[in-house]
Amino acid sequence: MKFYIKNMVCSRCKMVVKAELEKVGMHPVSVELGEVEISDEPDKNAVQQLNDNLKLLGFEIIDDRKGRIIEQIKTAIVNLIHYSEEQTNLNLSDYLSGQLNYDYGYLSNLFSEVEGSTIEKYLIAQKIEKVKELMMYDELTLSQIANQLGYSSVAYLSSQFKKQTGLTPTFYRSLKENKRRNIEDL
Repeated sequence: MKFYIKNMVCSRCKMVVKAELEKVGMHPVSVELGEVEISDEPDKNAVQQLNDNLKLLGFEIIDDRKGRIIEQIKTAIVNLIHYSEEQTNLNLSDYLSGQLNYDYGYLSNLFSEVEGSTIEKYLIAQKIEKVKELMMYDELTLSQIANQLGYSSVAYLSSQFKKQTGLTPTFYRSLKENKRRNIEDL
């Protein structure tokens, strides 16, 4: 049996969800971002207990078809931006259609209807978070980051970054030292 889980976006999420499955006596066959497969049919009480536990941790079992498709779109984008090397010059509509086996027009309309925003805006938000992460490491230049994330130019990346954060990438990077404080300084 498969479950679709909302808000699974990283390997730690997979570990937490797996632990919760085992806690309620379910035996996971596979745990992937947004999707879990268990070996046998669980009883309703175990499913309810699992969902209650997951909600406390910021996750949730998705039980409707639209919700599952939306979560699959988000998972595909998160995988593309945060865990894939093949982003440069990739056509998002072809990528999502290929990953989910649905027409992109249908996916786009469904996403907008359910989320109240576009797939493109979600993609940009994910890209900007990745830019922030890469800038924090201070190993790549802005030009290298733009190239890695498939931006046509540093100017275009900077423009999107400023629209999302209200700050230029250069100013954001300069604030990096002030974002965290040592425990002894608190």
